[in-house]
Amino acid sequence: MTDATATLGSHKTSADALFRRKRLIGFAVPAVVLAYLAYIAVAFDVAGLLQRASTDNAVILASDSWSYKTHVTLDNRRGGITYAIEGERKGAYPDGERPAWVTENAAGDVLIDLEDGHLVRFLPDSAVTYDVPGFGTIEAQLVDGSVVTNLSEPIPDWINLSDQRMTVTTDAGRLTMTRSRTEVFRYFPGWELFWFTLDSPYHGHGLARIAFGDRIDPDRPNLSGAMSDFWNNGMWRHKDVAWAIGETILMAFLGTFGAAMLALPMAFLAAKRFSPVGALRFGMRRIFDFVRGVDALIWTVVLARAFGPGPLTGALAILITDSGTFGKIFSEALENVDEKQIEGVASTGARPLQRYRFGVIPQIVPVLLAQVLYFLESNTRSATIIGAITGGGIGLMLTQAIQTQKDWEEVAYYIVLIVTMVMIMDTVSGWLRGKLIGRKE
Repeated sequence: MTDATATLGSHKTSADALFRRKRLIGFAVPAVVLAYLAYIAVAFDVAGLLQRASTDNAVILASDSWSYKTHVTLDNRRGGITYAIEGERKGAYPDGERPAWVTENAAGDVLIDLEDGHLVRFLPDSAVTYDVPGFGTIEAQLVDGSVVTNLSEPIPDWINLSDQRMTVTTDAGRLTMTRSRTEVFRYFPGWELFWFTLDSPYHGHGLARIAFGDRIDPDRPNLSGAMSDFWNNGMWRHKDVAWAIGETILMAFLGTFGAAMLALPMAFLAAKRFSPVGALRFGMRRIFDFVRGVDALIWTVVLARAFGPGPLTGALAILITDSGTFGKIFSEALENVDEKQIEGVASTGARPLQRYRFGVIPQIVPVLLAQVLYFLESNTRSATIIGAITGGGIGLMLTQAIQTQKDWEEVAYYIVLIVTMVMIMDTVSGWLRGKLIGRKE
């Protein structure tokens, strides 16, 4: 009875200790997670980030990605009014032409109808008025280089006013006045001039008119002329974009398959079954660890200093990084090959090189192809970022569009192209895997 009691007491003590440990873990793990989240909030200044965040700027950037704005600009120094889509010279209206919602009255005032009662007038002597429904008429004029208005306190939050600048932002558009110019923006949905710029004779004509109608440009057939103007579109640069997409895919292709060809013979030196020298195996594996341990972006920076920017530099960066990864994957695949197949090839009197060719390679081909095709798909995305550093591919065009802080519709266009490119590469690589390796039904 004493032994049974002692055993029961020992089990009870162990159970109590186990429950205490579980309760401690149950409280400790959430406490550690909360402490880590608190550390992140302090280290990354989350409160300051939220305070600095501007929802207005976010709304403007989002709207710019799916819409365009037409600029009506008055030069306050030299005089004259220009009309341009997105404010670019390539989107400027030809001389003598203007948007239909801009007119001129008998007194010479330029009237800009923003609809819904919003009306802007460009007056002589660098003066402007803006009729805002529900608020009244805003009057402004440049006097000795300063902006003088009829506004009084309190100034609404949709008006930004100083001695050097006035900005009025409404749902109908935006009016900005500075010492150098007075400008009105009006937003419209869509990507204007995506097909043809204003100087193209095909601008404003539908597909049916171009395909089946009479000749629009007397010097060119409709289809070939329209294709030429679309391909050489000065604002959207379709020819340059197509070339950049090709460079991005080429970087991924050269880097991935170059790494695979370089890693395969090196993998034999790192595999214990095929390389009996331990020092050689150790050294080769450390080389694999080194080249794949440094990210491709770091190799890109190093190689760009050595060889200069360009798509080839990006391809070399991918090649170096992936050669280490492929070397490790291929060497592990070589460690697991079936010895019986090699012995069967050897029994025919095959030489060592023939044993590798017919007894080893066929066994690891499915692994090689699966990994190479997967990395090709992944490197297509990586080549976009690498291209932004090395100066090649669609990544560079995306970076340039972001840096301008005004061409967000082009940013959206490039992102759509990148996502489409990755989806196509994913589909093609999956199809190739199925054809070359086979699928299980």
